[in-house]
Amino acid sequence: MWKSHNKVDVVSQKDDCFQDLIEECKGLPPGSKLSYSLRSRLEKFSLAVRKEIVNRVKIGNAPLFIACKKGQLEIVEYLVNSCGADIEQGGCYEVPDDSFIHRSVHSVTPLWCAAVSGKLPVVQFLVDHGANLNAVSDSGSTPVRSACFMTHLEIVQYLVEKGADINRPNYNGGTCLINSVQSAQLCSFLLKHGADVNARDIQNKTALHYAIQEHRIETTALLLEHGANYNVKSKYGDDALQTACLKGAVPIFDYLISHIWYSNERLANAHELLGSTFLDEHNDLYSAIKHWKIAQTIRETPQGIIPKLPIMQPREAFRYQREFSTMEELENLMADLDSIRIQSLLIAERILGPNHKDNVFRLMFRGASYADMMCYQRCIDLWRRALEVRVEKDSILYSDTCFTAQALVRFMVDYNEKHIPSDDTESTYIQRFEDSVATYRILTNEIGDMRQLLNVRPQYQRQLDNFDKILKCITHLIYLMLQTAKTQEQCQLVVDLVTKLIQINPRCATTDETLLHLCVSKLNTIRSGYFSDEQPVIIFPEKQVIQFLLNLGANPNATNDSKSTPLHVATMPHNVNNWLVPLLLEYGAHIDLPNVAGTCPVDRVNVEPFNLDIRILNFISLKCLCVKTMTKYKIPYRYQLPKTLELFVHAHNSSRC
Repeated sequence: MWKSHNKVDVVSQKDDCFQDLIEECKGLPPGSKLSYSLRSRLEKFSLAVRKEIVNRVKIGNAPLFIACKKGQLEIVEYLVNSCGADIEQGGCYEVPDDSFIHRSVHSVTPLWCAAVSGKLPVVQFLVDHGANLNAVSDSGSTPVRSACFMTHLEIVQYLVEKGADINRPNYNGGTCLINSVQSAQLCSFLLKHGADVNARDIQNKTALHYAIQEHRIETTALLLEHGANYNVKSKYGDDALQTACLKGAVPIFDYLISHIWYSNERLANAHELLGSTFLDEHNDLYSAIKHWKIAQTIRETPQGIIPKLPIMQPREAFRYQREFSTMEELENLMADLDSIRIQSLLIAERILGPNHKDNVFRLMFRGASYADMMCYQRCIDLWRRALEVRVEKDSILYSDTCFTAQALVRFMVDYNEKHIPSDDTESTYIQRFEDSVATYRILTNEIGDMRQLLNVRPQYQRQLDNFDKILKCITHLIYLMLQTAKTQEQCQLVVDLVTKLIQINPRCATTDETLLHLCVSKLNTIRSGYFSDEQPVIIFPEKQVIQFLLNLGANPNATNDSKSTPLHVATMPHNVNNWLVPLLLEYGAHIDLPNVAGTCPVDRVNVEPFNLDIRILNFISLKCLCVKTMTKYKIPYRYQLPKTLELFVHAHNSSRC
């Protein structure tokens, strides 16, 4: 009994020591020692027990990790030398807001933690005691790379002197040099010690790209002096000059064109793109016109005008405008701000290419600007062009595509419902039929192929969710097409388009719901980041759309992954509606089909909150009654009936019905 009590007491003492150790490491300032009483209590234990205590973890961190982060050198020395702390034991380092763009938590070693925290004495102690110089974090980053990002020059110098690998990238390909572009002094040190000036990361960017992005002209010049390749293109096709144009880095732009030879065509393109950036990013009309005039002056040579290549076909989204080709045309445009904005978009699409991320961003931004000015048709034209580009470049499964589709369709639905006065040519904005059809075609063109791709493993939840959001957009577009179709030809076109879609029968990737399931649900709404402050317009359940789908052959008894039919969904409390259930029953929906939970619509239609007073027997066939009898008396039916009847019985078969 005494031995048992003594054992419990020892465990309690160890726990108390660990808790006090954690608290002192957290609370003591740099340069402090552990309290005498705590050290005395620890030293009463054997070295093996002390080691077990100090290597315990609380909230992801051991005491040594905390001491390294705070720069408590004497505590670090005590934990390692007197207690046998593991100098490679990882911990969780939370990146502070003022040093990284986004707050994040990384699993790192004590040396990595001390290096990023700028604690040189702790770094020196850990290295002297055998810490792995090139141990990586969960993102593949080494201690020297983290010190580079924080511009801790002395720590970088020490780690390099001790043999740290400065060319080892993280998992995204980022090197020490890429991490150091904010400091020309640090870059100079790395280059002198063998840093690869043209190393590329996962985006195919070099340190030169990042120096230009951050407007670091001193670092840019240094990298070029050490052989940086200014022709290297990122995965978006941006070399050094184009990056400077996109970022509006005028001093770097001037440095590049004064130190590097570029053809006249390239210089003209660069000035045009820089002018476009000033207009779109900074709303600086004066600088935009200035650079466009410089570009046009370069193009108008004694041998003739240098053409703008590639030649772009006029687009509806740009009101079929073409780029100015003479100085006179540019002068004439200066009185029309709207035309100047379109010119900027034309320039960006020609030089960057339609699929460039900056081109799509400018389309979305300019469209939003038009919406703020109540020029709704202009917004729809540009956003539809952005959607078209995203689908061509990626597919409807990508988040950016889904985001654009939701913004566009939500915008069209909102203003179709509200008929808000507009500054367009019409006094009131009215949704156009051709806009709904064009958007519908974009989203449904490869809908069947995309749904099949989602069946291939591994499956990614984000793509599954995006597909479902696109299907919701499509149901709203069907509604808009029916609302805006005025002529017989337009009505027939809607019939043809939706009939084809019903034959494909696309289903939600996460719930296996059909278009009809979506259209009978009040939960079928579109949310978009562009409209975060507004409540979505509720369209469904919508009688015209539901009846239209049923007339075209949509199956009223199709089941989702929980074996619920559209009638099950229609009889959910949030979908209370006097006409919906009778409509589905009229088109052959089975009122007695059970879902996985054994629930039948028949159980809901004549009770609160519906109280529809439906005569159940009018919608239960003799076959249904036979199935109930077979189920009740457990009459075997497999291989005893024709296949079609067997499937019918199986669908109705439930212990509930």
